[in-house]
Amino acid sequence: MSTLLLDLWADLHNVKVLWQAVVIFISVLVAWLFGRLIQPRLAVAHGKRAFGLEILSQLQLPLTALALVLVGRVILRQWQSVHMLNVVVPLLTSFAIIRFAVLMLRQVFAPSGWRDTLTRGIGWAVWIGFALYVTGLAPDLLKFLDDLGFAVGKQRISLLLILQGALSVLLTLLIALWLGRFLEARLMGAESFDINLRVMFSKLAQALLVLAAVLIALPAVGIDVTVLSVFGGMLGVGIGFGLQKIASNYVSGFIILMDRSVGIGNLVTVDKFTGQLTKLTARYVVLRGLTGVEAIIPNETIITSTVINHSYTDRRVRVPLAVQVSYQSDLDAAIEIMEHAAQRHARVLREPAPKVLIKQFSENGIDLELGVWIEDPEEGTGNLVSDLYHEIWREFKQRGVEIPYPQRDVRVLGSVTTKTS
Repeated sequence: MSTLLLDLWADLHNVKVLWQAVVIFISVLVAWLFGRLIQPRLAVAHGKRAFGLEILSQLQLPLTALALVLVGRVILRQWQSVHMLNVVVPLLTSFAIIRFAVLMLRQVFAPSGWRDTLTRGIGWAVWIGFALYVTGLAPDLLKFLDDLGFAVGKQRISLLLILQGALSVLLTLLIALWLGRFLEARLMGAESFDINLRVMFSKLAQALLVLAAVLIALPAVGIDVTVLSVFGGMLGVGIGFGLQKIASNYVSGFIILMDRSVGIGNLVTVDKFTGQLTKLTARYVVLRGLTGVEAIIPNETIITSTVINHSYTDRRVRVPLAVQVSYQSDLDAAIEIMEHAAQRHARVLREPAPKVLIKQFSENGIDLELGVWIEDPEEGTGNLVSDLYHEIWREFKQRGVEIPYPQRDVRVLGSVTTKTS
């Protein structure tokens, strides 16, 4: 059993241990009351600084209690032993680490099963580390892990070094991704910049932060970054052969962001799929069709194929409606009915005004085309066309304008002989 636990056991047989219990109780109580005091203020400002304030709100209790316990330990140490407080300090520290890790994971990653598994794994790892520290087994375990190693050139890599490197990289990556999300939120809120520039800067900042996290974490635990040159060469070969499509999609994503040929909110047609561009990532774009179906299209397809951007320079779109009237109907009345029906619809623009064109004189009637302009093509045209056709049909019935149907005149040449019995 470790010296820490033995000293704690000895303290428990001394009545003076109650002073340590009082310090712990007062520290936790003050931390809880302080949290109740500042919680309403944090909730009011939560909308503007959600990232930092949520972390402050969740870490306030363990950190405040830890600070008060440390102060109480310094004061109480002048008159008696403080072995119970020596156990409580790493306990509160472990509690704060777990809360911080859980909050970081929730803010960086979307809800999923693997995120919950990772959260539980971090919790178990922290509590196991606390148990090893309290029982005094940590030094022996660290020495055992350090003895298990191998050499790569002049660099000796042990299992302990690998675990330290993985932990360091994981921690720095979480911080880098959190900072990336923070910068993304700030950049996307800067409405004075173009939406494509905001997306490009946010993605570029996230990539640079991740790269900086790896370059900082590995040397921090004693791993020479030059050792990774071999793996970098292998990665280059992999990109050249098997990963060239993935690399092409990432490069194409930055090209799309820089040339601003398409942007979030545009109505585009790509590879016979029409929809509103709702999401633009480093690897793909998401088009939400007018029926609600979403298509995930690789960025390389946007670069290498023809893209129809219905709102590139002007969001206004012309919607044609074909109507046929009979030769016996009043053509001027039909044109007037169609134009007035379009002018009364809420989605139809007044300028350019609705216009009816005479397309041709066909076999069964006169072909007309009503052209209307709208500025919200992402809302679809099905309901608009249906409303206009219904209104035109109703007015045609009231004004006596006929919509023809195919007719054929049959002429019988010569006499017809009727046989009677």
